[in-house]
Amino acid sequence: MVKANLRGANLDGADLRWANLTDASLSQAVLAGADLFGAILARSDLRGDDLSGAVLSWADLEGADLHGADLRGADLHGAFLRAADLRGADLAGPS
Repeated sequence: MVKANLRGANLDGADLRWANLTDASLSQAVLAGADLFGAILARSDLRGDDLSGAVLSWADLEGADLHGADLRGADLHGAFLRAADLRGADLAGPS
């Protein structure tokens, strides 16, 4: 069951610290530079998202689908990634 449908949303630079986005549909969303510190994104659909430069420190991404997501320069310190799908995701550091 999808709890929030934010497909394709432009959330560039948004402050989503501690947000509960469990089971949310966020595919193709722009979250570049967004602050998702401590956010709960368990089982969320983040396929193809632009998360470049996003803060995902201590975020719960258990079971999240990050297939093909752009995570270049994202801060994943302490992020919980158990069973997350990172196939094809770009995890390069800052350029």
